This record gives sequence, structure tokens and C-alpha cells, in this order.
Amino acid sequence: MEDYKKITNFIYEVGILSKTPRSGLWFLGTGQQSVAEHLLRTAYIGYILSYLFPQADRFKVILMCLFHDLGEGRTSDLNYIHQRYGRLAEATAITDIASSVPFGKEIKDLYEESASKKTWEGKLVKDADQLEWLATMREEEVKGNIKAKKWAEIAYKRLKTPVGKKLGKFLLTVNPDAWWFDEKDEWFVERDSKFKPWKMGSDPETLNSNDSKRKSLRKN
Repeated sequence: MEDYKKITNFIYEVGILSKTPRSGLWFLGTGQQSVAEHLLRTAYIGYILSYLFPQADRFKVILMCLFHDLGEGRTSDLNYIHQRYGRLAEATAITDIASSVPFGKEIKDLYEESASKKTWEGKLVKDADQLEWLATMREEEVKGNIKAKKWAEIAYKRLKTPVGKKLGKFLLTVNPDAWWFDEKDEWFVERDSKFKPWKMGSDPETLNSNDSKRKSLRKN
């Protein structure tokens, strides 16, 4: 029963991540994002990167993505300005969290591997982290934030893996709305049933779903 009490406390603790803001957006001037929102999309991106780089352990990559900022529920998120004056005590927070749950060793091992960035899995997780931030910047850029473009370009320069860099190039050029909006799609004007079948935009900034581009992405 004691383990169940510890696990229950952990469930409530991770809920704090949905209330913990990503502080870099304060300096950008627009946008809002919680640490939990960041972790979720990072995990999706980690899945994608491990698909494009099948040598990596996909299960481990996804778990590391979910846990890499777990400590920020206790430390908060410090952006690059804040970090000039003091680094996060995330490692200490992770150690404390790990000691409080029966599966703590796995959490600590995953965190330390992602933080070290020595394995392919750790490198992919770091790239997933940066790609999520890059995507967030692109979303703010198309809304009119003129600083976001430069921030996205800086995030791209931090990428380390071949697949991360290739995916980053697409994120820099594909419009964030391309997955659902094409101004040439008559459905948005007529809303007639004959135009209802889903279409991907043909604009140069949209990501076509043809096999050649998928194969290009998967090359190392």
C-alpha cells in the first residue's frame, strides 16, 4: 500500500507541469506554453526521430522525452537569460523524485542519459527538445512576431543529428498551417460536399506527402 501512496503523490506532482510556464516566451513577447505541453510534443517528435533513425531504441527515446524536464515541476523553467545567473537544480530534483517512487531508478537513469547526450538516444532527445522549440517559434513567427524567426534559426543551429537537421529544415520552411489550410482548396469557399475530400496544399511552402520526400528524410 505504501508504494501506491507514493505513486499517487507522483501523479499529482506531474500535474504541476501543466501549470508550469515555459519562461522563454516571456522574452519573446508572445505565446504561452506549459512544460507539460512542451513534453508532449517533444515525445511525438522523439518518436518521429527514432522512426527516421531506426538504430535508436524508440521506447527509450519516447520515455526520455517525457522525463527530460520532469524536474521543472520543482525548479520551474529557466530560459537562457536566467541560466546566465544560475543553472537549474534539475538533477537534484530528479534525485529527490526518484527516491520517492518505486520506479525512481528508471526515471533517474533516463534523465541522466538524456542529459549526457552521449548515446544516440540522448542526442535524439536533445534534438527533439530543440525541434519542439523551433516549431513553437515558427508558430509565433507566422502570427507576426518578428523576433521568432531568428530564434527559430538559432534553435536549428543547436541540432546535432543528421535526421534532426533534415527535419529542422522542413520545420523552418513549411507553414505551420499547411497540414490543414490551402488557400486554393475550394472547400474553404464553397463548403460543398464535392470539395470535402482532404487535400494537402500544393504551395512550395507546404510539405508534400510523396514517397520521394519521405525517403529523403530517412536517409542518414
